[in-house]
Amino acid sequence: MVKELIVDSSPLGVTIALVEDKQLVELHKEQINNNYAVGDIYLGRIKKIMPGLNAAFVDVGYEKDAFLHYFDLGPQVQSLIKLTRIKRNGTVNGTLLDNFKLENDINKAGKISEVVSKNLLLPVQIAKEPISTKGPRLSSDLSIAGRYIVLVPFSNVISISKKIKSNTERNRLKKIIESIKPKNFGVIIRTVSEGKGVAELQKDLLDSVAKWENFTKKLPEAEPSKRVWGEMDRTSTLIRDILNTEFTNVYVNDSGLFEDIRSYVHEISPEMEKIVKFYKHKEPIFEHFGIEKQIKGAFGKTVNLAGGAYLVVEHTEALHVIDVNSGNRTASKENQEENALQVNKEAAKEIARQLRLRDMGGIVVIDFIDMHKPANRKILFDHLRDLMLLDRAKHTILPPSKFGLVQITRQRVRPEMNIVTSEKCPTCNGTGEIKASIVLMDDIENNLTYILQEQNEKNITLCVHPYIAAYIKKGWLMSLQWKWFFKFGQRIKIKSVPSYSLTEFHFLSAKEEEIKL
Repeated sequence: MVKELIVDSSPLGVTIALVEDKQLVELHKEQINNNYAVGDIYLGRIKKIMPGLNAAFVDVGYEKDAFLHYFDLGPQVQSLIKLTRIKRNGTVNGTLLDNFKLENDINKAGKISEVVSKNLLLPVQIAKEPISTKGPRLSSDLSIAGRYIVLVPFSNVISISKKIKSNTERNRLKKIIESIKPKNFGVIIRTVSEGKGVAELQKDLLDSVAKWENFTKKLPEAEPSKRVWGEMDRTSTLIRDILNTEFTNVYVNDSGLFEDIRSYVHEISPEMEKIVKFYKHKEPIFEHFGIEKQIKGAFGKTVNLAGGAYLVVEHTEALHVIDVNSGNRTASKENQEENALQVNKEAAKEIARQLRLRDMGGIVVIDFIDMHKPANRKILFDHLRDLMLLDRAKHTILPPSKFGLVQITRQRVRPEMNIVTSEKCPTCNGTGEIKASIVLMDDIENNLTYILQEQNEKNITLCVHPYIAAYIKKGWLMSLQWKWFFKFGQRIKIKSVPSYSLTEFHFLSAKEEEIKL
């Protein structure tokens, strides 16, 4: 599989397209003014305790208070509260936790009112960005993500990704981390660390420790409800999480961003620096690589499949619904059951792509074409599960229900990618109504009178739809073009433009410049 990353930088922000075998599979947008990105740490102020929800609302500077549930406090929240208090009182020097005495873990079945109180200052991390009318979702179980490891303060546990299957490799990685990690820090070993040496793991660990030190240095002077430490930009975070040897190119259209990305790739993986390339063509980068067309074709309500089948995607407040239709697909020579299985397998591939592409989260219900054989339903379920292995978001897939519905829950940490694929009609301007065609010629003639007699323009050209051009030229001495010649004393050139709407017209001067009316 050939993977490419296409990065389009504009004054409004950065859009990143992940392409696998020339097909768009993920789209990420990073706005310039996005102050609430996943992973950022704020010095939150507890505004309200909600015993019924066992949660608190926290002021982090957003228009709506953020939500912090008891389960998201983390077992060592008392240690975090203690560190924050003594740091802001200036009673402890140093940024590591070597001489820091950890507090006891909180009770898993406890109440939030027993741990935090109103107006308490507590460092919190953005777990979910603001979505719809909701504020950010928070966690006080802080972590600092690196390329190969995740650093977890106030812990001594070493966890290893379940995707690393080899016991020998798991033991090797655990021994390396045990020998180099600082005291009172836990470490989560990520999947990409498999096969990496001591030097690479140690460098990544030291980088993560440096980020923690940067956070603790800022903590004493940090303003309540303000960001204390920020994650990298979305582009660098995405490259950190997904970059591997399968990537062949990373194209960037902005020179400053190109240098930043190239420096970052050189830092984390020097041998791959050469794949970062600066895009120099005049054509927009997404049009050049066919991304724009794929976006318009993939984000509508109806998504067409290659075999003639199609998906209908509906979004509600509670869940997403995807309906699979066979459309005008020609039935195969096999029986109806086999044909339904083939359509469903094609649909499953596109659905797995759509979930990643639109970043659809929460509950997704899929209505596949009915199949009567349990064996075929199992084939479809296994096929969908295999396709979803490429999805980095946490998800759970349930087998088809007795009604033939497949339910998926998918982690949602950012707002769903929503791109409008319809365009406003240039003729009616979105109203659904156009000017009466019977008065079109009167409008054109009135504008001609103003341009020729008031502005004294010469040798002008009237640009209209081909149907209107044919109507103006119809006849010989009785045509409108000749009538205008006798009325205005000069010949008006008529130019037909197929891209115009039926009632659209424009005037060009002798220099081929549009005359503004």
